[in-house]
Amino acid sequence: MAIEVKVPVLGESITEATLGEWLKQPGDAVAVDEPIASLETDKVALEVPAPQAGVLGAHQVEVGDTVEVGAVIATIEAGSGAASAAKSAPAPEKAAAKSDETDASITLSPSVRRLVLEHGVDPSQITGTGKDGRLTKADVEQYVKSGAQNSQQAPLAEKGGATGAQTPPAPSSAGNRNEERVRMTRLRQTVARRLKEAQDTAALLTTFNDVDMTAVIETRSKYKDLFAKKHGVKLGFMGFFVKAACMALKDVPSVNAQIDGEEIVYHDYADISVAVSAPTGLVVPVIRNAETMSFADVENTIGDFGKRAKDGTLTMADMKGGTFTISNGGVFGSLMSTPIINPPQSAVLGLHRIDQRPVVMPDGSIEARPMMYLALSYDHRLIDGREAVTFLVRIKEAIEDPARLLIDL
Repeated sequence: MAIEVKVPVLGESITEATLGEWLKQPGDAVAVDEPIASLETDKVALEVPAPQAGVLGAHQVEVGDTVEVGAVIATIEAGSGAASAAKSAPAPEKAAAKSDETDASITLSPSVRRLVLEHGVDPSQITGTGKDGRLTKADVEQYVKSGAQNSQQAPLAEKGGATGAQTPPAPSSAGNRNEERVRMTRLRQTVARRLKEAQDTAALLTTFNDVDMTAVIETRSKYKDLFAKKHGVKLGFMGFFVKAACMALKDVPSVNAQIDGEEIVYHDYADISVAVSAPTGLVVPVIRNAETMSFADVENTIGDFGKRAKDGTLTMADMKGGTFTISNGGVFGSLMSTPIINPPQSAVLGLHRIDQRPVVMPDGSIEARPMMYLALSYDHRLIDGREAVTFLVRIKEAIEDPARLLIDL
């Protein structure tokens, strides 16, 4: 008897998703709870597990289709799936023809696109074995593997082995004006919509300051090995800024508040959203009750978020809520930016790269110091300039004198 595979519950207020990729093809053997497909929602990508072991039946929906919670997307039959390769792989001629047709508009699932970007390969040069000639993760991995083998064999030919003359390099394609159209993921569409809504609704303003990172750098250098040995995680810069933000939010509560209709909602806790780069776009998982956490707890949580963002395993619950956001553009080399708030939050702190810059010291001397620009974008409907500047000054004081974080100053 066939068992239906249905779209699982996606989270609060989420009723539909887009089928991003089939991880298993008709005829493939599947184990219980093994992922067979990936779905894209407005916030995360998630996998659909097999409800029982068996052989995957026909796909009921296509990649890119919108599916609702509870919809049947496939069936699982009893069997071992030994003939899966013969059933799922198209004939080489057909696959190649399909590839030629779609070179200008290849649609890649998030996981496949991530592999393509990581390895820097041209997807149009890979023969897809998925439905309708689509590329699968296995296709990309096999292409990369065969490419690595060829590159290892190349030096042998150059040394005058039995292969004879070398293969001449392919002519350059100078002058080509190719275009590629890729459908926006649901996540990217949602990010675009929410950022535009923030600009249209909030009275956005950004204030800046700079901070001398000398004390934090020295503290990290002194304790990083002991910290890693005791807690099993590296001591990073973000832990200092999260703890500094918690202190500053306590001093300036409006930065941690939000507008709800004609009311202001104040929070006596700090749920810090941390912007993390994922293959499908920027996501903001939440460090909950950050004000009660130790440096090790913060660093462990951030490390886990980063890993799961890359793997595509963050859940809806990970990103629900949040009272304040920290975005670190410095990891990409940003010198200065004006970040946009994440509604319904009222403020976001932007961190940037650390540069050696000349600084006039209190005694009048000039020294090269590791400096970082800070940016606080905020909703001026709720937060006035005095509060915004005070908040950044509190951050600056805590970072330049980390002892304040220990004695709550």
